[in-house]
Amino acid sequence: MLAGEPAPRVVVAGGHSAGHIEPAMNFADALSLLEPTAEITALGTVRGLDTTLIPARGYSLELIPPVPLPRKLSRDLLHTPGRLRDSVRATGAVLDRVRAEVVVGFGGYVAMPAYLAARQRGMPIVVHEANARPGVANRLAARMTTHVFTAAPRVHLAHASAIGIPLRPAITRLDRAALREAARQRFGLRLDEPVLMVTGGSQGAQAINAAVAGAVTALRAAGVQVLHITGPQRMVEPPDGDPGDPPYVVVPYVDEMQYAYAAADFAICRSGAMTCAELAAVGLPAAYVPLPLRGGEQRLNAEAVVAAGGAVIVDDADLNAGWIETTLIPLLADTERRAVMSAHALAAGAPDVGSLLARHVLTVVAERRAVALRRRARRQLGG
Repeated sequence: MLAGEPAPRVVVAGGHSAGHIEPAMNFADALSLLEPTAEITALGTVRGLDTTLIPARGYSLELIPPVPLPRKLSRDLLHTPGRLRDSVRATGAVLDRVRAEVVVGFGGYVAMPAYLAARQRGMPIVVHEANARPGVANRLAARMTTHVFTAAPRVHLAHASAIGIPLRPAITRLDRAALREAARQRFGLRLDEPVLMVTGGSQGAQAINAAVAGAVTALRAAGVQVLHITGPQRMVEPPDGDPGDPPYVVVPYVDEMQYAYAAADFAICRSGAMTCAELAAVGLPAAYVPLPLRGGEQRLNAEAVVAAGGAVIVDDADLNAGWIETTLIPLLADTERRAVMSAHALAAGAPDVGSLLARHVLTVVAERRAVALRRRARRQLGG
């Protein structure tokens, strides 16, 4: 914004699940870096992770009534119009109180009321869809605005431009090679042996945990270290071994994933949208194991980086200790192939999405102010 102009007032709507909250907060971080005076308000509900994740990132949180949209015909569907009306009214009160100039939505329970309340006020709407299959709220909002952005070209939304997913600055600025030594020391890993990072995301993945645990002997024989992030609900015991064996480090959760990415040479993980975006952005090759639910959405998330040569896909049903021994371990032993995959993953990544989206939102605010200024000038001339 120009010097002397009021701070831009932005409302961010993306709540309930980490998949909606994380890109929303990453965008907010990018906006704050680009325009430190920006007044950012996040919408959330008492359900889900909103009250935990959003305040931890330092942003003001306004709670509104949740409006989950039933996926099947049920008695709950009869109550949805009334719940939505109440939530839109409450959301509108928030927009008025903070004098919002734009709503930036990322889907989830809070997005639909935010879009409708903004539309009632003639307020600009910016939509970002991180998933391969858009939800109901973003599909509707894409018809209300031309400011629509998606994670990938194959995501079908009206008016959409594909830009990727906003990521944390700690990820977008990560130099894995420069941080490698410190990262390995942090986890108690050796500097001279390959590291396989194993993770099923924040909830863990029993299939991945079991397959890797079953291949421990083969991994150790191949000189492969393991950083196993199990998820807090799926802890596994570190396998017994001799003092000279490659370390097998088990942790329930890693708060600063840039250290895990820097320590690792390869990953085996689920293919959530955020995971795929982060690994590509830092150039970490991976074996993706899509969650076999939701109509194959996780497989779609991984397709771009797999097509680019930066990752491989293994079906959940095919993942076992035998696959790790016959397919993954030879890949880990091939330093040249890992380097090529890393370069391809990096080329497929989109690290600067948060800044790109933030600049667009600031442009939308500036255009809205310019329109308002012209209207005032016309009224004064007419008076």
